[in-house]
Amino acid sequence: MIVTLIIICEVGFWVLLAAGLAARYLLRMPRLGIAILLCEPLLEVVLLVVTALDLKNGADPSWKHGLAALYIGYTVGHGHRTVKWLDGHAAHRFHGVPVPRPPRYGRPRALHEARIWLGTLVAGAVATVLLLLAMWYVDDPGRTSSLEGWMHTAWRGVGIHGLIALSYTLFPKRVPAPAPGERDGDRPLTKL
Repeated sequence: MIVTLIIICEVGFWVLLAAGLAARYLLRMPRLGIAILLCEPLLEVVLLVVTALDLKNGADPSWKHGLAALYIGYTVGHGHRTVKWLDGHAAHRFHGVPVPRPPRYGRPRALHEARIWLGTLVAGAVATVLLLLAMWYVDDPGRTSSLEGWMHTAWRGVGIHGLIALSYTLFPKRVPAPAPGERDGDRPLTKL
């Protein structure tokens, strides 16, 4: 049941996102769009409550509960950024504003990657807190070893993403030099 609810929450996230953006840009009702988008955290609250009830009713803590904690953590850490990114693309499509693009070179790119990594750090911390609360709630170390394994998985992901983000600082991509006879402002724009 937990896995099904995680899938429903993921589908619900994208449905609410599409509905919020459609209300905001197609129907030209920005307040309604924001109201719909603000309903998205309710999905995670429902998942959290159902997971807690499942444990309360005597279910053995398993990979499903760990996956629910990681899903909620990921949504807390990266959900806002995802909504903002898609909102920027919808604004470009329907209002002609410039496409939101991350910096491509040097220190600005490294800072951009560091901010994204901070979202992953938040996701790992939220998942860990939820897993620790579940372990405390069950209060049987013999039954909660799978949840402890999910904590290690969360922090392994944080570490790997941190190394990738750090690589942008250690090995920054340099702005390409203009071709001979070409001024810096004359370079044609390239698509990403």
